[in-house]
Amino acid sequence: MAATAASPTVGCSSVSFLRSRRSSSKALQPRMAVRSGGSVTQILTKLKKDCATPLPILRHVADAMANDMRAGLAFDGASDLKMILSYVDSLPTGEEKGLFYALDLGGTNFRVLRVQLGGKERRVIATESEQVPIPQELMYGTSEVSSHMHQ
Repeated sequence: MAATAASPTVGCSSVSFLRSRRSSSKALQPRMAVRSGGSVTQILTKLKKDCATPLPILRHVADAMANDMRAGLAFDGASDLKMILSYVDSLPTGEEKGLFYALDLGGTNFRVLRVQLGGKERRVIATESEQVPIPQELMYGTSEVSSHMHQ
């Protein structure tokens, strides 16, 4: 199938948007334009180099995200990145024994998980879970979801 270039190379290295001569669709299709004169390894090495994000920029992005997370946790509305306090102050050690509950309020369901832990020797003894769909009027209405979950 023959193709003609509809625009110059876009993005990283050898990616072009090509229009097929035989296609009935007028839409542009992204395809790899492999030019002769180089091995696949050379082309992929060049693509990797051209698309690589420098480490200082990655560090800047990570720092900006961490700052937004701290601001989101510190004050309501202080950040575009919405954060919810988890109140988790330590990670599990594997020695936990007893009955534990996990609550998961997702976008469409509320799930409760009950787990009986037996420490390092017995680990997870028993699990039980229940999932309840959140009614549409609570997802999009002005009602309080938490008051509905208490029922």
